[in-house]
Amino acid sequence: MPKIAALFDAGQAVLSTFDLDEVLKRILAIAHDYFHLRNVAILLLNGETQQLCVRSQIGWDEGQDMIRLAADRGITGASVSKKQPVYAPDVSQDPRYICAAQSTRSELAIPLMVRDEVVGVLDCQSEQLNHFDRETIELLTLFSTQASIALENARLYSLERQRARQLEAINIIAQQCTAVMELEDLLTRVCSVIQQAFQVSQVSLLLREEADLVMRAFHGELTPCFPASGRFPTTELPWSEVMDSSGTVIEKDLSTAPEPFRLFRESVSRMSIPLISFGQTLGVLTLHSSKVNAFRASELQSLEAVADICANSIQNAHYVERVKQLAYLDGLTGIFNRRFFELRIMEEVERARRYGSTMAVIMADIDQFKRLNDEFGHLLGDEVLRQVSSIFHQQLRKTDVVCRYGGEEFALLLTQTNAEQAFVVAEKLRKMVEKWQFPGVPRAITISAGVASFPLHGTNRDDLVRAADSGLYLAKQAGRNRVCIPNTAEAASNGR
Repeated sequence: MPKIAALFDAGQAVLSTFDLDEVLKRILAIAHDYFHLRNVAILLLNGETQQLCVRSQIGWDEGQDMIRLAADRGITGASVSKKQPVYAPDVSQDPRYICAAQSTRSELAIPLMVRDEVVGVLDCQSEQLNHFDRETIELLTLFSTQASIALENARLYSLERQRARQLEAINIIAQQCTAVMELEDLLTRVCSVIQQAFQVSQVSLLLREEADLVMRAFHGELTPCFPASGRFPTTELPWSEVMDSSGTVIEKDLSTAPEPFRLFRESVSRMSIPLISFGQTLGVLTLHSSKVNAFRASELQSLEAVADICANSIQNAHYVERVKQLAYLDGLTGIFNRRFFELRIMEEVERARRYGSTMAVIMADIDQFKRLNDEFGHLLGDEVLRQVSSIFHQQLRKTDVVCRYGGEEFALLLTQTNAEQAFVVAEKLRKMVEKWQFPGVPRAITISAGVASFPLHGTNRDDLVRAADSGLYLAKQAGRNRVCIPNTAEAASNGR
């Protein structure tokens, strides 16, 4: 994974020194070597004059590195105005282009942003037409956030040397974050390191999932007292204020607030910082103290820099997860395969155990699928598999998981769902398949399904799969085209 390695190396270069010029030179060298860019530059934005000035570059024509551009001119200026990457696949056809090197044929400008404000531009140029594909643009966009962090860290260091301890803590946290690419490990590590470095009572990380914030990790000395689901609507305080304003919220005295609102029983004051990466709010970092008015505005710069590092690392981890998912997809149906099921069921069981919640497993099987293949051929059988997969995928929530377990059998993971709720879901899917008009098949296609839930039917992977499999066996024995929930005795004794 050389491109992921490029992001890792970029992080190390950014975090190895607080000298801005040295950091920028290292970033440009990595962009030049890993992305094969002959011409690359970093331009910084002067807030007073609204001009872009070349701070460091490789490959520009002589004298061009001295130019100053108005923040609304050129392809770089367009990226500043839009606050997003701007790509010109053929600069000769783009009237915004301002020549920095005669060899340039395509140009990509990516704004360097700190807390949703543009501080500069990473300008990438190639001597080839349409050089930058979608994946490269995404990687360079993630890469550019490292430069943003460098700018912010250097600014903090030069302006407030008296905060040496906190700046060193930022450096340590950033190194820890950059070295971890697995999301779950990253979140746990972040909470632990921040709690120790900033000497607060508790640190928690909530990530955005649809309209909710979900508690994904926490570390500290306080007692949790939030709902078992760990989910909080973004429309409720204090999260609505954080998410709507994209700004930090400091609550000085929570002593009279209800316990669930405080999240941790002994929490008396709290700082909530949005995790923002390239204008997108990924979640909220919260710091808690058992003391009243423990957080002050003077601490914001350092802690918000930490939040920026965390957001960038979380975005990187998301990207790594997307790359890894390619190995977990079934080639025929496009849904997840059994390998992914085995990975996720362990995670969901552990999550349910940790938060005292429920989760369910549905094992579903297309009835008499061999007969279908014998009558209509394997090509039509494959199409039936694809359409059944699509029905399952479209009808379930984004937090649920649909996998092809093997052959004509499917495994579904439903979060925060008990056995009765899972039965309703499975029955809905069964009815939809039965009524579905499969092109080329003159008769109805049906499925049978078995349902099991945590902790009713088991508290580990093997017990839950065995119980769901037992329910599927009962459904087949009872005549197919039905859903069954085994009782605990049946789940223990039956199998297929």
